[in-house]
Amino acid sequence: MAPTTFIKKILKRFSCLGKKTQVNNDHQCLDSDIPQGYCAVYVGENRIRYVIPISFLHQPVFQNLLRQAEEEFGFDHDRKGLTLPCRQDVFESIVSSLNR
Repeated sequence: MAPTTFIKKILKRFSCLGKKTQVNNDHQCLDSDIPQGYCAVYVGENRIRYVIPISFLHQPVFQNLLRQAEEEFGFDHDRKGLTLPCRQDVFESIVSSLNR
């Protein structure tokens, strides 16, 4: 699947990404504390929540994590964000390198 199509599929699944509203009782929208243009992701064994810019989803390293997430979890998450199959320390290293 092309990267752009893949990201659109994810954004469609989490249709409230980056909006400051809390909608639906089926938990498809994110908490109201997430600024526009950001999304919540959960990583690590304890599923630690991080709020990252949506633009990160276009980065090759995130594309790989998203593909792994789809294979492992599908798109039917119980949480209000994306669960990424990644250790917390590895994820923090990735984010740190992207913020430079």
